Amino acid sequence: DQSVQAEPNAIVVKNEFGKTLSASASAHGQTVRVPLKRLPRGPYTVRWHVLSEDGHVVSGVFTFGVRANAPPPTEAYGSSGPTTTEHIVRWAYFLSLALLLGGLGFRLLIGREELPPAAERRFYAIVGLGVVATLEVGILAFILRAEDALQLPFVRLLYGDLSSISSGTRFGVAFIAMTLGYALVAAFVFLAWLTDRRFLLWPALVLGIGFASGLSLSGHSAVDPGSSWRTELADWAHLSAAALWIGGLVQLAFVVFPKAPALRRTALLRFSRLAGGLIAVVLAAGVYLSIVRLPQLSDLWTVGYGRVLLVKLGLVGLALTWGAVHHFVVRSLRTGDTRVNEGTIFSRLPRSLAGESAVGMAILLAAAVLVDSKPPPRPTPIAPVASRVGP
Repeated sequence: DQSVQAEPNAIVVKNEFGKTLSASASAHGQTVRVPLKRLPRGPYTVRWHVLSEDGHVVSGVFTFGVRANAPPPTEAYGSSGPTTTEHIVRWAYFLSLALLLGGLGFRLLIGREELPPAAERRFYAIVGLGVVATLEVGILAFILRAEDALQLPFVRLLYGDLSSISSGTRFGVAFIAMTLGYALVAAFVFLAWLTDRRFLLWPALVLGIGFASGLSLSGHSAVDPGSSWRTELADWAHLSAAALWIGGLVQLAFVVFPKAPALRRTALLRFSRLAGGLIAVVLAAGVYLSIVRLPQLSDLWTVGYGRVLLVKLGLVGLALTWGAVHHFVVRSLRTGDTRVNEGTIFSRLPRSLAGESAVGMAILLAAAVLVDSKPPPRPTPIAPVASRVGP
């Protein structure tokens, strides 16, 4: 709604190889025009920046195709792809979801009894940290992705046109929906804390698990070749079960054992039963997704995506072994084995549970790198000879 000033390089059009196909730009009121060379078939990236009358630099990026599909803005020419910072932020997001969903699930499904005041305060502190971090880290992840796609420093990004990402990509739409959704989850959590009405945690848990599907509906399981509603559902189940499992371990290790000693035995027995089902879901969904995303078995050690998956599988194996030890401990407690010294076990279990929780967090780190990695391409089917040779 303002007139703008434009430098000669205000609009730059590049092909997929980075060759500039635009000439000098010129401003005409609210319009900036740039002449183009003849554009052959293919995808193109347009990056623009202008100076508005109020002194702000406004910029943006969009893509188009000539007799070809336009790539998403996040794959525009010049985008460097996920960085180490983005991996760390994605990991922090997964950890936040685990603290939130796992904490809520543990409180409602495992720790149903009244907790001592100190344990109740720590429960709400961990879950509150999880929901706030989910919102804040989610916003940071969106900014980093937009910064890479637009190739703008953070200060200029504040005045950038983000509509091509926020409304033009699955990632952007999912970000908006999840941000609004987890703001509602935060409201339920803090209302439950302020009013001491635990039933308000149920809608928080249901909404939290539901909005976690935004990651599955905007990632590899939704957009890569071979994706379908089955891969989206499997990815959502995989993520939700992992968050409930790892977040539950955190509650057991850092809330129940140190702050609610009277509930240790009951909580441990209940969590052992629930963890078995959650791990089964994690494994079943993970195996299915691996088969879909890795066309060849050799992809496990020949491509980057497969090698990261191998690291993740190794960590999962370690966590399962650790969990199996805890399972045998729980079984001995359940059967009342007189050879088992319950006091000794309960004195050592907190450190062991904290160790298993740390392995779970390492699994989330591997998952964060895996999500930002590109699966190998699926082989193109070769048409039968009869269909390629004319009569």
